[in-house]
Amino acid sequence: MLYLILSIICSVTVGIIFKVIRKFPVSVMQVVMWNYVAALLLCYFVFKPAVTEANSSAPWAVYGTLAILLPSIFLFLAASIRHMGIVKTDAAQRLSLIIPILASYFIFREDFNILKITGLIIGFPAIWLILMKSDGAKSRKWIFPAVVLVGFGVVDILFKQIALYTTIAYTTSLFLVFAGALFVSVLLVVNDILTCKTKLNPANILFGILTGLFNFGNILFYLKAHRAFSDNPSTVFASMNIGVIVLGSIAGVFIFKEKMSILNYAGIFLALAAILFITLSQVY
Repeated sequence: MLYLILSIICSVTVGIIFKVIRKFPVSVMQVVMWNYVAALLLCYFVFKPAVTEANSSAPWAVYGTLAILLPSIFLFLAASIRHMGIVKTDAAQRLSLIIPILASYFIFREDFNILKITGLIIGFPAIWLILMKSDGAKSRKWIFPAVVLVGFGVVDILFKQIALYTTIAYTTSLFLVFAGALFVSVLLVVNDILTCKTKLNPANILFGILTGLFNFGNILFYLKAHRAFSDNPSTVFASMNIGVIVLGSIAGVFIFKEKMSILNYAGIFLALAAILFITLSQVY
């Protein structure tokens, strides 16, 4: 249970870092780049991936797609936290589980039971209620958490595809994806420096390394939690998603004084219910 709690804390802390950095003159793009520097180094020294086992049969197309998606979604994640807050962004990120579930039905023809269908039915209005904003002038900013939701959903599908390639260790694939994401991030930063004359700032390195530490910690402790609960993975799945929404809501409302309407709270409640039903559908 300790691993699960640490994974939840690391996940929410990433959101808190992106919430805090808006008060500093930093480049989010550079923060994302240094995040992957830290995550890549930690992945190498902790998991000791056997990079040499990656050959022509490896899913390079999936690796490449993830390398582009991950830093891009990170930028939308930061923008969503800045404009919509931690509460709504964390909820949207966790409700992204709806995307792979829909893919499993329409693409992989998986059978659905009543619990999973109920979870999906509850999940869609939850998304709508969470993203509702009373300020009409800012109403279009719902696009940021919406992209986060869809983006993380697609990323989840791709990581599940990687997991199917059992000839290559998952940690090796993770290292290669991080390396690709770092490469894409460097290209984005170089382009930003050349076109927008953005300067390198030591604060970017500090916040980037902090983000990378907690980003990697989230992954490390999540994997350890799955090993600890190997006989009951649904416990990890439910606790992680629900825990992040609850802790993120506490941080957003009580620490950063984010304003939430009654309908937003109703959406959070429905999101928790949707995750619970979807988790139960894996057990029964």
